[in-house]
Amino acid sequence: MVTIRLTRMGSKKRPFFRVVVVESKSARDGAFIENLGYYEPRKSPEVLSLDRERLAHWVDKGARLSDTMRTLIARHKNDPVPAAPAGEAAAS
Repeated sequence: MVTIRLTRMGSKKRPFFRVVVVESKSARDGAFIENLGYYEPRKSPEVLSLDRERLAHWVDKGARLSDTMRTLIARHKNDPVPAAPAGEAAAS
C-alpha cells in the first residue's frame, strides 16, 4: 500500500521534514517514490509547502495519508498556493 507521510531531515535538534509518497512497509527515512513538499515546524509560523496537484493525484490513485499529514493539511488548508513560475504560466 502507498502512503503519504513525513520523513525527517535536518541536523540534531533542528528538524525539518519532507512530505513523501512511500511504500508503507519502508523505513521512516528510507526510499521514497516522490517528494511532494516540505514541512518546517521550527519557523514562526510553521511552514507547510505542498504540491497540492500531485497530492490529489496520489490520493485519487489510492494513497493513504498518515494521521500527521491529515492533521497538517487540515491546519494549513487556507494557506496561499505559491504562484507558478513565469514560464509555466505562459505555457498554459
